[in-house]
Amino acid sequence: MSEARQLLAALIIPALNEEPVIGATLHAIPAGVFRLVVVADNGSTDRTAEIARKAGALVVVEPERGYGATCLTALAALPVDIDTLVFLQADLSEDPTEVPALLDPLERDEADLVLGSRVLGLAEDGALLPHQAFGNWLATRLIHLLYGHRYTDLCAFRAIRRDALERLHLRDRNYGWTVEMQVRALEEGLRVVEVPVSYRKRVAGVNKVSGNLSASLRAGWVILTTVLRLWWRRRKAHFELC
Repeated sequence: MSEARQLLAALIIPALNEEPVIGATLHAIPAGVFRLVVVADNGSTDRTAEIARKAGALVVVEPERGYGATCLTALAALPVDIDTLVFLQADLSEDPTEVPALLDPLERDEADLVLGSRVLGLAEDGALLPHQAFGNWLATRLIHLLYGHRYTDLCAFRAIRRDALERLHLRDRNYGWTVEMQVRALEEGLRVVEVPVSYRKRVAGVNKVSGNLSASLRAGWVILTTVLRLWWRRRKAHFELC
């Protein structure tokens, strides 16, 4: 077993109108794990940013709607000495106390990217809706077909070395951010590990995507086309070199 090392980690929490729950999410974060907690506000019209600041988080604002755009803005605000990043949803559907399980393979230098898997872990009844589960299965099957790697989940709860993330040059500014990270990790030969995580219904507030069938279908389409676009770009580059 590799010897553990001390990480300088930042937690990034994208948020949009999460006033009812953002305070509870921030208070659930284990003490002493993160050098910095960033709430990336995606143009909230409620008190999300105010509550996050009062709880001690650094708040950055990205008015362009999109998960990827929000994450990119948060990354640009990080101090240069941060070497590890954790991404967590704002709604307490993911358990902040499970962060150490994601960081452990990075601390032991056994992985570059660690993904939380709701499939390997325990999902509360009704937390993972049928259309979510099907879309997740379809996207991971497509990745396996095209890249030969068996992911079990596309969960947003994940940890990654900062230098590894910078190698990926992520471009997607919306729903394709997470799957782009996973596909590009395979293309760049990163060491990828999945660990079981729990998943539960959001504590309060409104699901922006999973609770809305139309938004879920749009997100699913973006995810699948992102995988295909990345695969075709790689194939095209290969043909041009031949």
